[in-house]
Amino acid sequence: MGKTIRINKGYNIKLKGKAPLTIKNHPQAETFAIKPTDFHGLVPKLHVQVGTEVKAGTTILHDKYNENVLITAPVSGEVIEINRGEKRKLLEVKILADKDLKYEDFGAADPSGLSEEQVKEKILKSGCWPFIRQRPFDVIAKPENTPNEIFISAFDTNPLAADMSFVVQGKEKEFQTGVNALKQLTSGNVHVNVHANSDSSVFTNASGVEVNTFKGPHPASNVGVQIHHLSPISKGKVIWYVNPQDVIIIGRLFLEGKFIPKKTIAVAGPQIKEPYYAEVLVGTSVKSFIDDNLKENLSRLISGSVLTGEAISGEGYLGFYHSQLTAIKEGNYPEFLGWALPGFGKLSLTRAFWSWLTPNKEFELDTNTHGEERPFVMSNQYDNLFPMDIYPVALLKSIMVNDMDKMEQFGILEVAPEDFALCEFACTSKINSQEIVREGLDIMLKEG
Repeated sequence: MGKTIRINKGYNIKLKGKAPLTIKNHPQAETFAIKPTDFHGLVPKLHVQVGTEVKAGTTILHDKYNENVLITAPVSGEVIEINRGEKRKLLEVKILADKDLKYEDFGAADPSGLSEEQVKEKILKSGCWPFIRQRPFDVIAKPENTPNEIFISAFDTNPLAADMSFVVQGKEKEFQTGVNALKQLTSGNVHVNVHANSDSSVFTNASGVEVNTFKGPHPASNVGVQIHHLSPISKGKVIWYVNPQDVIIIGRLFLEGKFIPKKTIAVAGPQIKEPYYAEVLVGTSVKSFIDDNLKENLSRLISGSVLTGEAISGEGYLGFYHSQLTAIKEGNYPEFLGWALPGFGKLSLTRAFWSWLTPNKEFELDTNTHGEERPFVMSNQYDNLFPMDIYPVALLKSIMVNDMDKMEQFGILEVAPEDFALCEFACTSKINSQEIVREGLDIMLKEG
């Protein structure tokens, strides 16, 4: 029997430009890219060079420190470009896609009839393993470990996020097969966590899982919040987590024996003329999504959510873990006496402006931070938004002074950067909280 958890702290940011629940036919992009920067902590070692012909599922690179973890091509075609940054850091591997895709054959199989090692081997060889991530540290799961439990957050409360109940419609078989594969990897529970407003039978009728219900605002969908309330992380405990659409990709691998990383994404935001949903392959070029579909104002294009996503150019590519493409206005302007004006059209998480009088109003926000970084003073601002039994400001300050003992005492093993995204948005001190948390996690991981 699943549990019902109410989240009282948090806030739903209502932005204009939500995509209607219809899928628009969209042609396959000409080029795709694998971005090693999507996989935090992975040190890439290339398997290809410019001119190499690949199939969908062909190994492109592996982790230097764990050679079993492979990143494979999402499409078949030719490697046309390998981009590097400072100190020859690998940034992108671009592939010119074939019109008719060809696939590596990994063999179809029923995961319920396979051993744990056989399931792991198939997921690893296909390139599906990076979809499985772990807490603590928020990195790709280590194949040599066995998790205490596995979590699947079956909803997304981020602004303008894809509706998970909608995007998984008709994919019951793939989802269940993916769940069956994940069940072979743990002796503990597989948790499928749904929102109280969800009506998707794909999730609620899944067998062999514990279905839990969450009520409340963002960040209720964050897997860190869900783990904290259902099975808190302690020293030595490892929990893996997978996004619902990635579970479907794993299920498709076992049903068809092919790596087909297809997702349904939301193209949304106040700068998008006509928001919509589209079916795409991981790493797709975003150029065709915004051609003639962006408003004339200068826009910032984001792969992912406005809270946690990555800013990309119009020639960029969708991130490996992202299921939305968002466009908002660039806030590259000064605001004279902005703090002193009434601010009738501004959003405020406190009652500094008048937005609390219209709780259902949708806003057309931009990227303007309305000021620079200021002294980081103690207040209850973070506490009012942070739905964990953790002192967020104390944790951040312990990271800033590199006090590992305090970091552990204040709960760094339970959090990831995304858990601080809403606090960062509201922060009057303009502190880059997510960056600080990432640095702290890297220190803890390095020190073991």
